[in-house]
Amino acid sequence: MQFVATEHQHRRLNPLTGQWVLVSPHRMQRPWSGQQEKAQLNEQPVFDPTNPLCPGVKRPNGNVTERYESTYVFDNDFPALLEQVPAPPSSDDPLFQAAAARGNCRVMCFHPKSNLTLPTMSTTEIGAVIDEWIKQFNELSVKYAWVQIFENKGASMGCSNPHPHCQIWSCSFLPTEPQLKQERLRAYYATHERPLLSDYVDRELQRKERIVIDNPDWLVVVPFWAIWPFETMLISRNNNKRINDLTQLQRQNLAKTIKELTIKYDNLFQCSCPYSMGWHGAPTGPEHAHASSAHWTLHAVYYPPLLRSATVRKFMVGFELLAMAQRDLTPEQAAQRLREVSGTHHYLDK
Repeated sequence: MQFVATEHQHRRLNPLTGQWVLVSPHRMQRPWSGQQEKAQLNEQPVFDPTNPLCPGVKRPNGNVTERYESTYVFDNDFPALLEQVPAPPSSDDPLFQAAAARGNCRVMCFHPKSNLTLPTMSTTEIGAVIDEWIKQFNELSVKYAWVQIFENKGASMGCSNPHPHCQIWSCSFLPTEPQLKQERLRAYYATHERPLLSDYVDRELQRKERIVIDNPDWLVVVPFWAIWPFETMLISRNNNKRINDLTQLQRQNLAKTIKELTIKYDNLFQCSCPYSMGWHGAPTGPEHAHASSAHWTLHAVYYPPLLRSATVRKFMVGFELLAMAQRDLTPEQAAQRLREVSGTHHYLDK
């Protein structure tokens, strides 16, 4: 019997982490009688006097959010990382190891209006978000080894505040996922003398199987090794290493790309599509700033949880938690659906 990727289960390797994903496309035929989410509609008012991210509103700790008109950044009132904390004692026991973890956590509001999301903001407004990301990165990367810019959109992805915003966590250490990528990217470069993701971009442009958006500066694909059903990777085509490498034109094209991609997500599921996204680039801080970053390529990843519709999501449980990641429809099928959906917003946030 001949192998058919859309019919037969198989494994795919993620070369960025060395981990495998099980692809089981035949499972899309099974009936679903499990939990269904409430379709996420953006029903927020322009201004909510009880929302601590709105301009002029008092936050739970007593601080008042400034009356901002564009982007706004402040230190998280309940941070996961602090700078001034003692380090744990060292241990000679290999089974009980602990290490220092210092850092900074910030909240960044995208816009003063609560009823907006990135797909419903203008490219100029998204450009202001990108500029602020870079401003924050420039400041924090001087001191910290890793600056993680990430957005959790929607309650089903853990967003506790319905206002357009993201977070920026800075770490004195290299976290697990970036550390894995650092090792794999460096090993590939040592063997091939080319950045892994640059080669991957070239291969995807040749195959044209998983491309969602393609422009001179950015390529959006559903990765060959994607875990989440409609996961995408947004990759620099100019081999930028960090987000602060971007030229003004690259920033403008990035704003257009982000808007088009997030609109496609909304249109695909006819809802305000939830996701988690974040940027990965070369490490920073005193330890990494002057080390070679030739093996790195700037990229962002988007992880929307929805699978069959706005109300049926993918759950990472059971086999995924205990054995390995597993997906149903193939990345090629997901890319085709995203590619074919309109980049003009047809679902209107209300």
